[in-house]
Amino acid sequence: MEEKEWLFHVVLVEPEIPPNTGNIARTCAITGMKLHLVKPLGFSIDDKAVKRAGLDYWDHLELEVHESLGEFLEKYKDRKMYLATTHGGVRYTDVRYERGSFLLFGKETAGLPKELIARHPDAAMRIPMGKNPDLRSLNLSNSAAILLYEAMRQHDFPGLR
Repeated sequence: MEEKEWLFHVVLVEPEIPPNTGNIARTCAITGMKLHLVKPLGFSIDDKAVKRAGLDYWDHLELEVHESLGEFLEKYKDRKMYLATTHGGVRYTDVRYERGSFLLFGKETAGLPKELIARHPDAAMRIPMGKNPDLRSLNLSNSAAILLYEAMRQHDFPGLR
């Protein structure tokens, strides 16, 4: 069976906090994007906190769970990927997002693996952060929404009212 053409894919690599994943699942469901979760997860996707954050949107979500980052990268090795990281060399607004591409986000406490970013420095992008250097980054669900909506904006929000 041929896979549906998705405008974008949101990929959470080893997410740790259930409400973040629930909020991102809700964002993906409401915008019609596919969500990928890469194990190990810091929770069960049956957790009440995950379901509560996503409210009743889970039935409208296309979800794919991967056993490891290696498995995910092998399966989608020929697809365009953008890596969200505080170490990215380019601002997220300066990127031209291709249809069908993947937006990757790392776990809350560590981000994406440094070796992945090192192998794909041209794909690494960042959201400008605050003025206080002691504050690391935005909440994961906020970051995912910011990047996803910029990518959709560049394509004139197809299918959204």
